[in-house]
Formats: sequence, C-alpha cells, structure tokens
Amino acid sequence: MSRSPVSLRAHLLSVIHRWLFLAALVAGVAAQAARPNVIIVMTDDQGYGDLGCHGNPVLRTPHLDRLHSQSVRFTQFHVAPMCTPTRGQLMTGVDALHNGAMNVSSGRALLRREFPTLPEMFRAGGYATGLFGKWHLGDNYPFRPEDRGFDETVWFPSSHINSVPDHWDNDYFDDTYIHNGRRRAYRGYTTDVFFNEAMAWMSRQSKAGKPFLCFIPTAAAHWPHFVPHQNTDADLPRLNAALPNRPKLYFSQKPALARGGPRQFPGHD
Repeated sequence: MSRSPVSLRAHLLSVIHRWLFLAALVAGVAAQAARPNVIIVMTDDQGYGDLGCHGNPVLRTPHLDRLHSQSVRFTQFHVAPMCTPTRGQLMTGVDALHNGAMNVSSGRALLRREFPTLPEMFRAGGYATGLFGKWHLGDNYPFRPEDRGFDETVWFPSSHINSVPDHWDNDYFDDTYIHNGRRRAYRGYTTDVFFNEAMAWMSRQSKAGKPFLCFIPTAAAHWPHFVPHQNTDADLPRLNAALPNRPKLYFSQKPALARGGPRQFPGHD
C-alpha cells in the first residue's frame, strides 16, 4: 500500500529527527575526553519477580542483587510484552508497530532497514560494537546483527535455542552458534558462553584503547528450560518449602473467573 504525500513527509521527518537525535547523543559521548564503555545485558522472559532483590522466596540471584543495589532503577516503565518488539524498540527508539518488528514470527520480526540502530550510531561515533546472544530481529541478510551495526557477533537465529532455524540439536549445552557469519561450536552452558565471549572481546577492545558498546541478550530464561543440575538442585528445597504457601484457587472458582473476569474481584468498578 502506497503512502500519501502527507504521511510520507511525516515519516521522513520522523526518521530525520531520530537520526539527528541519535547523532547528537553519540557525538556528545564521543566528545568527552574519556568515552565511557556501554554494556547492556538483557535476560529473556525473566519476570520482575524472578529476582531475590524483588522478594522472590525461591530464587537466589546474588550477582544481580548486587548490581541492583549499585544501580539507578526505573520503577515506572512501559514495555512491549514479547521478545522481538522489546529488542526492536531498544535498537531504534521507535515503537514496534512503526519499526516493523512487532511479533515473534510470521514475517513480523524484521526490523525495517530505514531506521538507524543504536550500534550503527555508536560505530559512527568511533565505538567498537559487539552482540553476544539472542538477536531475534532477522536471521538473513540484510537483517542480521552484523548487517545492523555490530562489528562482532555471536548469536543464534529465531526466538530461542533449539528452534527450527537453529543448529540441529542445540540444547543450551555445548551449542553451535553463528560467529561473524559462520557456524562455530562452543563449549559450556549458553549463558557462560555468551558472557565469556563478551568479556574476552571487551578485554581486547580495552587493550586496544577502543571504547565499546557491548550488548549481551541472553538465551535464558526463555523456554526450553534446560539448566545445569546444580542450579535446580539448589533451588528445589526452597521451592518445595514455598509451595504450601502459594495462593489456592478452588475448582468452584475457575468457571466464575472464566465467566466474569475482573468483575469477580471485590472493589472492582
């Protein structure tokens, strides 16, 4: 469907304004005497309550809890509820319905080429850029992470490890990922692999005196839930202890909830 002259002009102005904003942002960072390194870590399908620092009675997340205690926190936030829309909005600053990456499949997970991306702008400002983990914004040229501004990439296709486009029989342990366009086998659990590769790459950039943008979007905790046994063994006793305290939903309540939804809750207007 073709655009009207008015909508096309508005669209072009929108793109230009975003380019100018991102260019000014990166130029401001680049102008500093010591340009800061930028590291973004994004876990997958991890809820707000899945952290010890947020009161989870079962899970122990000491490293994330320490990061939480040392960080600025945004407690009012509005985000897309799925993988691809979240990533596309982070990469472009543009709403998912506008940037094209609005779903997780069905041809709706491709980030439109006309929008500049975060790594493209950092690279234009003299930064090295690297991605280690889940991309989910296009598996083929010209939508891959190496096509959208990342110099170094270690990633897997589609929505999760063991999906149809992924390497056969990947299972989160000793998997084969795509390293700068070529398949490569790795040893270890997926999260450890991505962090180890990212840290090695950051070390090389630091030794070369190069500022960097490092994006680490992990595969965990997305389904399928393949995890090291030592992790589940440590959590199971706490899980079993917490189960008796979970809210109970009696059989007679289920059809009422299905019929009435929110109207069944006291005080609901």
